[in-house]
Amino acid sequence: MDNPPRPYTLVAELTYACPLQCPYCANAVDAPVRDGEIDTAAWIRVLREAEALGVVQVNLTGGEPLLRGDLNAIVSQAARLGLYTNLITSGIPLTRERLADLQQHGLDNVQLSLQSLEPDRAADIAGGRFLERKRHAIAWVKELGLPLTLNFVLHRHNIDETPRFISFAESVAADRLELANAQYLGWALHNRDALLPGEEQIRLARTAAHAAGARLKGKMEIVFVMPDYYAEFPKTCMNGWGRSFLVITPDGTVLPCHLARTIAALRFETVRDSPLHEIWFHSDGFNRFRGEAWMSDPCRGCERRHLDFGGCRCQAFHVTGDAAAADPACSRSPHHSLIQQAGARAATASPVEFAYRRYGSRR
Repeated sequence: MDNPPRPYTLVAELTYACPLQCPYCANAVDAPVRDGEIDTAAWIRVLREAEALGVVQVNLTGGEPLLRGDLNAIVSQAARLGLYTNLITSGIPLTRERLADLQQHGLDNVQLSLQSLEPDRAADIAGGRFLERKRHAIAWVKELGLPLTLNFVLHRHNIDETPRFISFAESVAADRLELANAQYLGWALHNRDALLPGEEQIRLARTAAHAAGARLKGKMEIVFVMPDYYAEFPKTCMNGWGRSFLVITPDGTVLPCHLARTIAALRFETVRDSPLHEIWFHSDGFNRFRGEAWMSDPCRGCERRHLDFGGCRCQAFHVTGDAAAADPACSRSPHHSLIQQAGARAATASPVEFAYRRYGSRR
């Protein structure tokens, strides 16, 4: 693109360390834990450069961002710049005192993840018994008057709880409920055979979510995210490559999406080496799949190319081996049978053990 748009959202992956071991984690399977994390001064500079580029909101995520001792300083800098700050957390390391402190430093919103409302199932998915601690964290968010988003990542083992998830969100007066089916990249792709739900499970959950969304309109926003494996067309991944989102990893690498650096042969720069403005507008990594010039058929001649921008480049690479291929989730892709085969296996799948998120090991 000759004149790429300016970014809207900064996804700040502050650390990959996390107390949970979720088998659908969006972090890369081989991501290092606390290996070369950029320091407070670097994050403060990054926030200044992001705001100057046009960013208006920052998602503070990880791993678990609460494991960063300098989180208050990072939130304070974002608030001084007028950036809307969203803490995306497991809630496990949280205390009421720390949350109140973060609020005083300018925190605007909390998004908290839950794995299940059944204690044994929640423990099996997260790799530990954390459900009650999450309930306490939810109560503190509401007591302090912060907006609350609840996020349930849906998959074969918990999707049948969808009506219960909705009732729970109502009972705690959540402002927003994300019922987001796992997207099969990162650890979720590694665990796809253990996680992918069947089509009938998806249909029932979607029906429940849509009915609740209509009933609770104006009271609580409900977002149901379909898995690509059961959609006719792919999603607009990150609103298009290099169009709206900047993702910065713990070591300072700047990416157009969470898993872009898992694509072989692509090179991405770090904030240690170049300013964000230079990376956003001129780096090879951001320009490789920006716009439409990179597309081949069927994407090049498709009337939907302005809507989905070719779908997910990471999914294309990890499923087909070619990052420039049409997203195989698209029904028009010549590789769509690979997605259909995975869905067919899910319909008749026998129990498969999780490979838990444990860096340095892929057991």
